[in-house]
Amino acid sequence: MAVIDVPGFVADLKDHAVDHGFHIHEERHFVETYSLRQTWEVELHPEEACEGPVHLHLSIDVDPRTLLSFEDTVVGLGEDEEPPDAFQFPVVFNWSLPPLLHLPDLLVLATDLAGLGGPDLPLEVSAIDSTATVTDAPERTITITAKAEVSLAKVFGGQQLLCDELERCKQVSHYLLERAPSWLDGA
Repeated sequence: MAVIDVPGFVADLKDHAVDHGFHIHEERHFVETYSLRQTWEVELHPEEACEGPVHLHLSIDVDPRTLLSFEDTVVGLGEDEEPPDAFQFPVVFNWSLPPLLHLPDLLVLATDLAGLGGPDLPLEVSAIDSTATVTDAPERTITITAKAEVSLAKVFGGQQLLCDELERCKQVSHYLLERAPSWLDGA
């Protein structure tokens, strides 16, 4: 029997995201047959932005070696002992926008978003120009990525729900939603 119900944690996390004002579009679960590594992916966005243009992709990567090491540690603990906070799963948040006609100043965008993410949720901002053919104008897209860690000790104790991270994600999403119209059509 597993000491952590990872699918249950993901279901609780989705419910908690809804409590923080997000709308869940879909969930995918992948299992790598060779290593048994698992990934859960959840597509979500703020409730008021169901029609886009901002989309948030959350993924949790479950390394079976980390999970088994944590389980071995928990099984070896005494009755009153707490598990050490030495085991984590990475959580990655990715925001995406459709191709933009008017690319914002990336340094200003990164600075503004750094204030929203704070030191606990550092955000990476990147832009890509894609050209389908030589005669086409480049399409510019922006991607924002943030990484956090899920503490298995806190999940085991029923404490890890990523409240602060979800609130910061909502602030970032709203920031992008407010500015996206001017980036998409220049209005």
